[in-house]
Amino acid sequence: MARVPSLPWRRAAGAVVLLAGVTGVLGDTPLLAPVALAIADAPPPAPWALVLLPNQTKPRSRFVSAVVDGHPVLRITAENSYATLVHPLPAGTARGHTLAWRWRVDEPLPKANLREKTGDDTAVKVCVLYDEPLDKVPAGERLWLKAASALAGTDTPAATVCYVWDARLPAGTVLPSPFTRRVRYLVLHSEDVPLATWVAERRDLDADFLKLFGDEVQSVPPLVAVMLGADADNTHGHSVAYVGDLVLER
Repeated sequence: MARVPSLPWRRAAGAVVLLAGVTGVLGDTPLLAPVALAIADAPPPAPWALVLLPNQTKPRSRFVSAVVDGHPVLRITAENSYATLVHPLPAGTARGHTLAWRWRVDEPLPKANLREKTGDDTAVKVCVLYDEPLDKVPAGERLWLKAASALAGTDTPAATVCYVWDARLPAGTVLPSPFTRRVRYLVLHSEDVPLATWVAERRDLDADFLKLFGDEVQSVPPLVAVMLGADADNTHGHSVAYVGDLVLER
């Protein structure tokens, strides 16, 4: 089954819009709410929301607040499970943004293989969802999007870039999800970083989108949402990772 988010989308004026509550964006108001609280085991605050596969019966990956070295961070645990954590963005959130965060992997998934469906698991991924125009999507994949939307009961964003920490693929690897080319991976770290070691990231979202989807479109479409995830349902493994200080800046 394809890894697609199931969210309360609707399409209006050519843009995918979330019906869920959205924080303000005027002035200095952050585009992203904090992903963690300084309270151990607390769930992520709204508008962060847990999103599952349609009709999911398998276990859910767990996202809870933790305090590590005196700072609130998100602890992400997968145990033969699947789930994503999604933060909607205001309609029409334009290009020209940088996404910054820090993360670490304490327990990886050594059996993961992102080139195959049976190994398509990640200990942690940080993703950005885009409203790519459907006329830029290859015809055959438009049919896939329609089927995925029908299954989820909501419109499915047409392009997703996922930054991943993988156990075997070298940093810099770019590849599509084995389930659908509408999701494409960029491996940022592998065995180059010791376990339980914090790494700070700052990504130019426009440059990365064009690197991964430039074969289809030459301009960056509006952003729809930011998504975190971890899954071990294909490899039946166990993983632990942390994410903190997640900020979307223009």
